[in-house]
Amino acid sequence: GLVQQLPQCCDCVVMKFRPCIDIHEGIVKQIVGGTLKDDPDGEKPVTNFAATQPSTFFAERYRDDGLMGGHVVMLGATPESKKAALAALAAYPNGLQVGGGVTAENAREYLDAGASHVIVTSYVFHGGVLDSARLQGLIDSVGRDKLVLDLSCRRVAGTKEGEQPTYKVVTDRWQNWTELEVNEKTLQDLAAHCDEFLVHGVDVEGLQSGIEEPLVKMLASSPIPVTYAGGVRSLGDMERIRELGAGRVDATIGSALDIFGGPLPYTDVIAWHNEQQKF
Repeated sequence: GLVQQLPQCCDCVVMKFRPCIDIHEGIVKQIVGGTLKDDPDGEKPVTNFAATQPSTFFAERYRDDGLMGGHVVMLGATPESKKAALAALAAYPNGLQVGGGVTAENAREYLDAGASHVIVTSYVFHGGVLDSARLQGLIDSVGRDKLVLDLSCRRVAGTKEGEQPTYKVVTDRWQNWTELEVNEKTLQDLAAHCDEFLVHGVDVEGLQSGIEEPLVKMLASSPIPVTYAGGVRSLGDMERIRELGAGRVDATIGSALDIFGGPLPYTDVIAWHNEQQKF
């Protein structure tokens, strides 16, 4: 009857706060999107925050607050970062997704270490195009239900005021452009090959300057769960994502949170998240 169906209907439109643990050189940090470079002699990334606590401190906090589906991202899979990521997974088994340097060869190791999913971007893009053989290899290796595709993207220059911007996927710590446009068709096509999407609006990532509204609106068309990250600075921004995304787009807050040195109390976000789950 109708009563039985109701929870499912509500279930798909309740927005969630998804926590994150970004790890750089073994330390939990918040970094401004697009400032990570691979040049060893080049400029250092612009860092908003570097934690004194280990990755496990954050994993345990998310675990204790009952937050599911957060992501641990290694910004450069150095041995120190990998160690910190594995420690976070061990602290919250099956509660966190992990990304950064994930391949068909090592994906299983992260799942065995406690990750609920692996997140991939750079590995499945080659020379600017999606490599369907590599994507299939990952699916064969771990299963579609364990795979999160990271479609982090930037605005293509030249959008006129009032026009819908074009967004293209960027890879390799957001340095390299691909040909893949993030749009409704891409989301529909790729949904058959993964369990969720993770999408950073790279142009606003780490700037606490507000969200990429046209991107959030478009992500609402995804047939599978999708998490947006980038520029969230307040509960007002979370409400805006809820409206634009019709409750279908989850969101991550990084630099703005007080646990990452920002002004927004983490406890307020948890209270807001718990309030949403009642609907």
